[in-house]
Amino acid sequence: MGETSYTRRRVVVTGLGMVTPLGTGVEKNWEAVVSGKSGIKRIEKFDPSPFTTQIAGEVRDFKSEDFLDKQSVRRFDVFIHYAVASARMAMEDSGLKIDDSNRHRVGCLTGSGLGGLTMLEHYHTVLLQQGPRKISPFFIPGMIANMAPGQIAIEFGAKGPNLSIETACAASCHAVGESFRLIQEGKADAMITGGSEAVVRPLALGGFCSMRALSTRNDEPEKASRPFDLNRDGFVMAEGAGILILEEMKQALERGVHIYAEVVGYGMSADAYHVSAPEPDGGGSILCMQNALDDAGMRPEEIDYINAHGTSTKLNDESETRAVKGVFGDHAHKLAISSTKSMTGHLLGGAGGVEAIYTVLTIKHGIIPPTINYETPDPECDLDFVPNKSRSSKVKAAMSNSFGFGGTNASLIFKEFEP
Repeated sequence: MGETSYTRRRVVVTGLGMVTPLGTGVEKNWEAVVSGKSGIKRIEKFDPSPFTTQIAGEVRDFKSEDFLDKQSVRRFDVFIHYAVASARMAMEDSGLKIDDSNRHRVGCLTGSGLGGLTMLEHYHTVLLQQGPRKISPFFIPGMIANMAPGQIAIEFGAKGPNLSIETACAASCHAVGESFRLIQEGKADAMITGGSEAVVRPLALGGFCSMRALSTRNDEPEKASRPFDLNRDGFVMAEGAGILILEEMKQALERGVHIYAEVVGYGMSADAYHVSAPEPDGGGSILCMQNALDDAGMRPEEIDYINAHGTSTKLNDESETRAVKGVFGDHAHKLAISSTKSMTGHLLGGAGGVEAIYTVLTIKHGIIPPTINYETPDPECDLDFVPNKSRSSKVKAAMSNSFGFGGTNASLIFKEFEP
């Protein structure tokens, strides 16, 4: 770990908010994951019959009007609805107040893989069927990816750093990591961070089907996402958002707010290998996880749990397993590892934010979520994947991994908070 020219400030998690196929709100989500509940069903947003894959993790209990005014509902893509709603829940949870005394020190940084695909599809149809004059002036600002942190900032009056990250399936893990770094370096005192995605749409479904990346277990949707299982046949698309409030530790302690966990490490790397396939030996992932450990100043054996990227594809699951062994050595077989994607599906650019929340809650509650649908072990994936049932266990430190197309990798490390 190199020398730094600044005092590394401690960063804690004080608020959580989420919208996923398992429900709207943190409590509903946590109850579902520890119960091993699947949120995967046949697609209802459109007729999926022409597609080889007809299932996804859709958000089913969410009402935009509960979180946004009618004008905003009309003007913004649904991925922004999810982001703003999750930010509202997280801000309420944290009790953080933004006013003239601190608004320049509170920022927003979120990730998304594809941004406003729902709105893009809609206005492309409008253009073809009704002509250019029928395109709404709100089309562009309503669908671009950076409007998620932009609108969150407008909603709460946060004038600090404002950024959007688009690093495919690692986007919101990178967002949390970069937010951590901004606070750590003294460039902000609090960050509203995470990510959102809403691309369960015909165009995205068709694209992933063409890649043969998705599960076609249409007759058993709940059993389709099966990370590390020998009989997996692809990942399952999903949608939603996960937002965390990160704060500088002293500020949080002065506010007397509940602290879920401390963020202590963040690593990044590139595979530099292939546009969509991970490096078979896990080289890039090894570097990423090792960078996170070095950043945290921790030894591999200090990690108790990993929330794996665990997509339920053969290439990813085997590569990640090899990478964990490469970083953790003998300790790899003592680690508890699970993929909550087995229940939520893969939220793409929103996955890292949601999974960071599950990781934080694992530390808080001492319950490790399971990898459901783990029925036939893959000999190439021979670690402890917490099969099918959650496990009560003290977790002092945990890692969350997110790896994306283009070979972009991100890892976060959280610890039980000790003042």
